[in-house]
Amino acid sequence: MELIFEISKPGRSAADIPASDVPAIDIDEIIGGQYRRADLDLPEVAEVDLVRHYTNLSRRNFGVDLGFYPLGSCTMKYNPKINENVAALPGFTGLHPEAADEFARGNLELMVDMQKLLSGIFGMADFTLQPAAGAHGELTGVMMIKKYFEKKGEKRHLMLIPDAAHGTNPASGALCGFDTVTLRSNPEGGVDLEHLESLMTEDVAGLMLTNPNTLGLFERNIEKVAAIVHGKGGLLYGDGANANAFLGKTRPGDLGFDVIQLNLHKTFSTPHGCGGPGSGPVGVSAKLVNFLPVPRIIKRDSTWAWSSDFPDTIGRVRAFYGNFNVIVKAYTYIRSLGAEGLTRATEMAVLNANYIKERLKPCFDLPFDRVCMHECVFSGNRQVAESGVHTSDMAKRLIDFGYHPPTIYFPLIVPEAIMIEPTETESKETLDTFCDAMIAIAKEAKENPRRVKDAPLSTPVSRLDEVLAARKPDVCWKRS
Repeated sequence: MELIFEISKPGRSAADIPASDVPAIDIDEIIGGQYRRADLDLPEVAEVDLVRHYTNLSRRNFGVDLGFYPLGSCTMKYNPKINENVAALPGFTGLHPEAADEFARGNLELMVDMQKLLSGIFGMADFTLQPAAGAHGELTGVMMIKKYFEKKGEKRHLMLIPDAAHGTNPASGALCGFDTVTLRSNPEGGVDLEHLESLMTEDVAGLMLTNPNTLGLFERNIEKVAAIVHGKGGLLYGDGANANAFLGKTRPGDLGFDVIQLNLHKTFSTPHGCGGPGSGPVGVSAKLVNFLPVPRIIKRDSTWAWSSDFPDTIGRVRAFYGNFNVIVKAYTYIRSLGAEGLTRATEMAVLNANYIKERLKPCFDLPFDRVCMHECVFSGNRQVAESGVHTSDMAKRLIDFGYHPPTIYFPLIVPEAIMIEPTETESKETLDTFCDAMIAIAKEAKENPRRVKDAPLSTPVSRLDEVLAARKPDVCWKRS
């Protein structure tokens, strides 16, 4: 496909503007001649060529409205259009963020209702909706843990992080001044209880646990884990990025978690491609409520209002009150499905992941062969040993079959990892065609490995030097 500069022809224009009926002003004279149009290398194209060019470009973008996203640990579920319609209502989009409380009563009430819904779903005492996304929610949660121990006069400096955790967990701990310590997994893919007991001292502030973890496995010993952490006065932090696996089935608060961060843009269907926007609410048990960020919404004179009058708060963590429109979309999703619908969504997500696991198990190594939750993790070790085809090769070959590649090389404890999460919204027909493609690639890796190593074969460009592209990106185009 040609660049827009390459279809440019001198004198062509996408608009024919009538002559002005007001006195002419020499704009070049006003701005000092610094930014004259003649000095700018702008394309000149007709309107029809302009429309076709950008329409064709848009067709090259892959999105969940076009096809299946099997990204493990990222939950790219379908976003119902009703979410977008509700979030676009003028009462939501037209309200100025600095509007006085009396002009924002409906929006404040929606946020209060959302906090109550999330508290009920996850078994927590209260929630803040302020954090902008998952990692930001992590940081907020760890900040509250730190403030909790400061208030008690305890100087705990360690934070335990499982080896199957999300990569942002140790970063969040380190940003709050904690020294992070790696906790081993056991042969079943869960927490090694003996290692936890040996590490859990009164210097440890808490354990940051993803449950189910990034292997897609539920922690079978979660109550024992909580007892060990609480036995030494520590707090149990829950990374809720994988909450799509247990909605309506269990509540983290009932399992002993003291704080949990969510990803509304994963669990509750709002899109989060291209880096945002997201929303990362944080729920806390009763012992941490006083440390929640401000401002908080309170009842004042029979109506809702903002208040920062909470002396133990960690302060503000986000401008205004987070990404409000993402909260509206997630609220719509929860209210649309209701309790039974959320439970059904979880059941289908787990069923779909286990269906993929069983269909692909004969073709790929499965390091932890047990019932998974919302995602399953394979290894490409077999293909590497047989023909030198790596996981990255197979992921790129999948593009030729019309699919976005799954998450690869994560979690780090699985060599040549292939992490697949189908979500609840994909049909059996979609899962079957995806599995057929993966099986065909596994066969091709054995019979024609060169073809897989050269993939993708159907894209405008094939194998790029990814390291060079990351370190020295060349984004400029110069007309010859």
